[in-house]
Amino acid sequence: MRREIALGSQDFAYLRENHCFYIDKTAFIREWWDGKDAVTLITRPRRFGKTITMSMLDYFFSNRHAGRSDLFEGLEVWREEEFRKLQGTYPVLFLSFAGIKEDTYEATRTRINQVISDVYRKFQWVKKQDFMTPNDRAFLEKVRDDMDDSVAAVTLQRLCGWLYEYFGKRCIILLDEYDTPMQEAYANGYWKELTTFIRSLFNNTFKTNPSMERAVLTGITRVSRESVFSDLNNLRVVTTTTEIYATAFGFTEAEVFSSMDEMEIPEAEKAEVKKWYDGFTFGAVTDIYNPWSVLNYLNEKKIDTYWANTSENGLVGQLLRRGDSARKMQFEELLRGGCIEVQLDEQIIFEQLDEDPDGIWSLLLAGGYLKYIEVMVGEESELPIYRLSLTNLEVKRSFVKMVKGWFKKTREFGEFVSAMLEGDVKNMNRYMNRVALNTFSYFDTGKKPSEDAPERFYHGFVLGLLVDHATDYIITSNRESGFGRYDVVLEPRDKANPAVIMEFKVYDMLDDETELSDTADHALLQIEEKGYAADLLYRGIPEQSIFKYGIAFQGQQCLIKKGEV
Repeated sequence: MRREIALGSQDFAYLRENHCFYIDKTAFIREWWDGKDAVTLITRPRRFGKTITMSMLDYFFSNRHAGRSDLFEGLEVWREEEFRKLQGTYPVLFLSFAGIKEDTYEATRTRINQVISDVYRKFQWVKKQDFMTPNDRAFLEKVRDDMDDSVAAVTLQRLCGWLYEYFGKRCIILLDEYDTPMQEAYANGYWKELTTFIRSLFNNTFKTNPSMERAVLTGITRVSRESVFSDLNNLRVVTTTTEIYATAFGFTEAEVFSSMDEMEIPEAEKAEVKKWYDGFTFGAVTDIYNPWSVLNYLNEKKIDTYWANTSENGLVGQLLRRGDSARKMQFEELLRGGCIEVQLDEQIIFEQLDEDPDGIWSLLLAGGYLKYIEVMVGEESELPIYRLSLTNLEVKRSFVKMVKGWFKKTREFGEFVSAMLEGDVKNMNRYMNRVALNTFSYFDTGKKPSEDAPERFYHGFVLGLLVDHATDYIITSNRESGFGRYDVVLEPRDKANPAVIMEFKVYDMLDDETELSDTADHALLQIEEKGYAADLLYRGIPEQSIFKYGIAFQGQQCLIKKGEV
């Protein structure tokens, strides 16, 4: 009998009780328990089954769910008697920070306190126990949404102690999406305040807590140890490059294809599903599929950008848009289907993202937007080099959509491109000055005008060309041709259409330029002297079909000249 798909359900018991579609991931329980790590941090992209896994752990270990063997019968973990005896035998604290996405520190602090208070309400009965002292009961009454930081810091440690006293067994602590409020803190400017609060909470909960048996934290990013895990020397970190738990999150190819067979989807569809949703690499396993997209596909029976459409990629978009010209060139290469090689640390140091230009790639790798093809270990003192590419077609489509959004508000951009392809330099100047005025600051850091603002602008400009005209043109930038490197070239796929060469230059009075017109002339001269048209001519593009433009900038002012044919 074909099982129904319960989209969005993250409760393990609901799926099992209602015989909903579920791919057995209970082998993770045995693997984690046998690993004996005190505190395990697992990072995986969003919507990759982290919450359902934590719910599964709660139902398996929590003594609040003792006797729920019906949830696990027939699944992998239930095959061994040793684990059947473990079900429902531990006190468990299960918390989630997934919904904490506030604009201010005070609001975030209150929401975290609310999450802790909600956990306390499940154990209100403890205050009636004989072992509770007057001080214990007085402390319990202080646990509120507006509790002091000194109280909040030790709440989970104190609750573990009372439960250990009552049950005679230490607590298992499960914290889902631990880094959600931290990403919001970085984006909204209250990072230092929140990390001080979180560091104290985590230190008391996971390090100096004699009543904790084990703990699991999940999130998207590996936040730096210095930020929130200082002095936590019992932490096992599992990232996308770590070998263990490689198939515990996401679907393997065998699982996806078996599910398609169950849903009676034609064999011919499997190649398309692979192209769109495969490509995630965890450890040494290279064929991991996006579970959210696969579930939606199985439910709707059609290909679409399901995962990308749920994306909260505002921070990613901001960092890419404001990145320097080198980062934009790397992004261009990724959008073309190529690979980049970068040195990176999987540990995300949010407070240094603005200063570390390569930090964006760590964030994209952790978020599932990039996959690693190879990791090359350098010298002992150096970070490893990662060879990265876009994960799959769905991810590429999401980035194309994002870049189109950058230019959506700039009507003149499309008009400029039309004028450029028609050789209409008069309207090119009119439109480009509006484009430059509106987008210079948009593609800069937002803090102060940078020295390479024109570089950032024209590489952002190239990204706009890439996503809107890649069907009709091969668009390249900063490539060798003739005796130098051109800035931008549009090579028509149909040789009946014109080709375009653009050279960008910034006015410099030290280069014997008395006015902006001289700068544009120098750009045109460079196109000729360096022979930038050589590759186009070699490919059979007629000389008269190659438009050459010298584009000069001075501040936000722009002047374009067209070379003679």
